Amino acid sequence: MKIISWNVAGLRACLNKGLDRFFEEEKADIYCFQESKVTEEQNPFHPLRYKEYLYPAERKGYSGTLIYSKVEPLSVTYGIGDEEYDSEGRTITLEFDNFYLVNCYVPNAKRELERLDSRMRFEDLMREYLSNLKKKKNVVYCGDLNVAHEEIDIKNPKGNRGNAGFTDEERGKMTELLDSGFIDTYRHLNPEGTKYTWWSYMGHARENDTGWRIDYFIVNKEFIDKVKDVKIYSDVMGSDHCPIGIEVLDEK
Repeated sequence: MKIISWNVAGLRACLNKGLDRFFEEEKADIYCFQESKVTEEQNPFHPLRYKEYLYPAERKGYSGTLIYSKVEPLSVTYGIGDEEYDSEGRTITLEFDNFYLVNCYVPNAKRELERLDSRMRFEDLMREYLSNLKKKKNVVYCGDLNVAHEEIDIKNPKGNRGNAGFTDEERGKMTELLDSGFIDTYRHLNPEGTKYTWWSYMGHARENDTGWRIDYFIVNKEFIDKVKDVKIYSDVMGSDHCPIGIEVLDEK
């Protein structure tokens, strides 16, 4: 099964920059989008043979998650049971025969770290949520997790330490998640890999590959042997993020 995750930074804007072509070329079984920024009425993209699961934020033009799946899930869950984050449409969970797929857009701590405390609360809630799912069956957790975990995951670690997405607090929460029984699939398969998934629009960052790896596929340890490939599509334009992909053996 092939799954792709992408923070599209606005579905409609990304469609105008070639998202539909990428969608058709990759022929993935499931596409998980973050920052979709559309309601049902605003969504112009309805690919054939795919079920659609949209979780918009209450605030128009903000946040939101969206999944297109060829495989009909056993169940669908919107949110994690907390009003602050669920009102922003941040998480969709699809249950399949052999695993849960969790598509997430983690809150940004913001430039002056004004949302860092809230971000810490979200991380604790999400870790508990994923750990509870893991007790039932395997878990694939993907999306824009808004943190570069290690220094290797960012082009300029010294200059960015303490900035949103690279604070000790945020990095520590990622460590806590992994220590609770999960694996960062890209880092597992690419111990020395230096591909990035997000670039600032300022200072020719993408042209110079001055990037951050803040988009992930994370699985529970028991599922890692089913992960056959992880890909970062760093040459695919359309957003300030690039897509990432994973291939898993969907069998018992």
